[in-house]
Amino acid sequence: MVYRRPVRLCCGALATGLLLAGCSGAAGGGSPEAAGSERASTGSGTSSSPTPSATGLDFTADPARAPKTSTEGERLARAVAAAPVNWGPGFVRRTPYETAPGSWPELDANCVWERRSLPSTVLATLTRYSELPAEGGKGPIRVAAVVTVHRTVNEADWEMSETLEEALRCPDQQLREGERITGLASQGSDFGILGNLIAEDMLTESGNYYSDELGGPYFYSWMQSRLGQVTVAAVGKGSKGRSAAEVSAALVQGAGAMISRAESELETTQ
Repeated sequence: MVYRRPVRLCCGALATGLLLAGCSGAAGGGSPEAAGSERASTGSGTSSSPTPSATGLDFTADPARAPKTSTEGERLARAVAAAPVNWGPGFVRRTPYETAPGSWPELDANCVWERRSLPSTVLATLTRYSELPAEGGKGPIRVAAVVTVHRTVNEADWEMSETLEEALRCPDQQLREGERITGLASQGSDFGILGNLIAEDMLTESGNYYSDELGGPYFYSWMQSRLGQVTVAAVGKGSKGRSAAEVSAALVQGAGAMISRAESELETTQ
């Protein structure tokens, strides 16, 4: 697939976002890929259909191309979600490779992620898991691509806002049994602010990752962007011998590929 916007043009803004996330304690939070696919607003939006979006980003969503059914949403999610090749050389599929449709994670009152039914505001959501295998005394780099297709732009926007609020409530979170993250800090930015030159809205989050299997603390990062009614997230977890720079480099590539694909799928062709 040929992307309309070369991925290399995204790297500066993506890297800037990751750096800001690591340095800032501003309001924020993310949702872990470990619990499955990305969650969205639970009905905060008020618009009844996707609306065109025009910004300095040089992106205008075409209402005729906007998904309107679950089938259309799932097709788009599969077209956008990053595969192993998108993260960099050597990445392979993990098992399981994809989440099952029909559910997503929500953060409960105890800061533990649980699977819940897919809300009516979401057409489809998909998570794909990949990794750079352990090698030469270094542990694996594990990544996930998360794509959520909302019914409306407004609902996707609400998801971004709600994601930013979660680390304030839960700076320490249980991803799944045997995995947790602590000390979350995040940064949100609209287009043109804090290095965001690739999406209508962006947030980045970082913290410390602990695993019963791999140990810790290791570098953890979550990067999420919105184009129209679609949000995409790239998630990375380090391990023994893996630097934050290595994990971030993979996220830059994976996120850049997904943003470019989302734009190609949604934008007007005129």
